[in-house]
Parts: sequence; C-alpha cells; structure tokens
Amino acid sequence: MTEQVKTDIRGIDVDSMLCFDLYSTHHAVGQIYKPLLTPLGLTYPQYLVLLVLWKTDDLIVGEIGEKLHLESSTLTPLIKRLEAQGLVKRQRDAKDERKVRVTLTPEGKGRQSQARHIPDCIMAAFGLPLEDLIKLHTTLGTVRAALLKQQDRPQV
Repeated sequence: MTEQVKTDIRGIDVDSMLCFDLYSTHHAVGQIYKPLLTPLGLTYPQYLVLLVLWKTDDLIVGEIGEKLHLESSTLTPLIKRLEAQGLVKRQRDAKDERKVRVTLTPEGKGRQSQARHIPDCIMAAFGLPLEDLIKLHTTLGTVRAALLKQQDRPQV
C-alpha cells in the first residue's frame, strides 16, 4: 500500500508540479507544430483527425473520437471545418443513420504527402534519442490510461 502525501497548497511551487510540466510541454509542442501546419491550412487537432483517417479511411465519428480520446461534441466542429476545406466528406452511415461516416476527399488524401516531413521535424525538435522518445511515449501512455481510469471512479 502506498502512503498518500498531503501538501499544503500554499507551499506549492508551480515549477515543481508535474501537471504544469505536462501543460507547458503541451504548449511548447503546439508552438513547434504551428509553423509546420499553417502552410497546410491545418490546426493541430485537425491534423490529428487527418492522421487517423490517413491510417484508416472511412470511419464513424465515434471511432475517430475513440482513437483521439475526444467527445463527438468536440470532434464534430473539427470535422465540419475539415469538410469546409474540402478535405473530408461526411455522410450518414447506410446501416445506422444515427451515425456519421467520415471519408477523405482526394484533396484530403493529397495532404498526406504534403505533411510527410512533420513527424521527423517533431522528433528532431524533442532533442532526445529515439530510445528515450520510445520510453517517454510508453510512460505517457501509462499515465494517460491511469488518468482515464480515474475518470470513471466517483470523486471523494
């Protein structure tokens, strides 16, 4: 059994908070992505949707949401903006009209080749050897899974 550590909030320094490390790192990563995505007319969340569709085209909105850990209320406006840009097409699912299916347009498929350089640029920006990036990815996945599991528990 682990001992729970209690801290007086007055003694917390933001620079010592793990959550702040994650938040500020997220912001820094976004600043690296922005100049890479702007020429493609994409935001980072739109890029993530396209990454999912480039791997597996023709998905239901809920399937995209599961992969990105996003609610459909967050995802739908992103997809609508991608559709307005002519990158995806939305249509009701033939088997269940309550569901919306998303497919790439030829323009959306073409953006994949325009974005091919982005992962290498991001890896270089991290400034870590591949082995360390893999460890970090694994650790963050473990933390995310634990946090998602906590969301399902009643709060005390």
